[in-house]
Amino acid sequence: MPGRRADNSSPGTLPEFAHHSRIHGESIRSKKRREFAMSTTPELIPKHLTTEELESGLDEIRRAPKDQGVLELIVRRPGVNDREVLAEGELHVDEGLVGDSWKRRRSKTTPDGSPDPLMQLNIMSARVIALVAQVKSRWQMAGDQLFLDMDLSPENLPAGTRLALGSAVIEVTPPPHLGCQKFVARFGLDAMRFVNSPLGRQSNLRGINAKVVQAGVVRVGDVARKI
Repeated sequence: MPGRRADNSSPGTLPEFAHHSRIHGESIRSKKRREFAMSTTPELIPKHLTTEELESGLDEIRRAPKDQGVLELIVRRPGVNDREVLAEGELHVDEGLVGDSWKRRRSKTTPDGSPDPLMQLNIMSARVIALVAQVKSRWQMAGDQLFLDMDLSPENLPAGTRLALGSAVIEVTPPPHLGCQKFVARFGLDAMRFVNSPLGRQSNLRGINAKVVQAGVVRVGDVARKI
């Protein structure tokens, strides 16, 4: 099962901004177009938050559950700047999220440029992305595959921690997950500084990397549990 796309009847879907070929009837591939065809719908673009506004959301982020958390969104990246919001997806030990482009991406962290097995999955806190993106239709722009309502700090989820999610098991890996220039373009310079700050790194506000250690199916609404 390569993954089932979300639709209007599925929990956790984004009907107002479903991605890939369903946006304005075409796939978004050209960097010359504004990301995700948002130039034609400027009312969907909130202003980027300031550092002060971002820091005001820290208390809510810190209230995230520690031992288990709900999977709020699954996003597959079939190509550069392409996004597919899924109701369910298949996690595979060798492929990560099946149909995602991770396995085809060159990596700067491996000697031969092959995909880094320690960066198979990118996971972001649902509370952080809710703050930064402001509307759920923009969560997918972050580029992560899984969005969990859970405390992702290294104190709570150190490298080596395993999570049961659906019928799969994933393991947190050591490489840091940091904001980049794409994050700036999508959410603003203050947002990147916020997640990359000492406090942001201490709490893994940009997210964590993980790998699949047991294949299985995951669905929006599944609960991730420490094991």
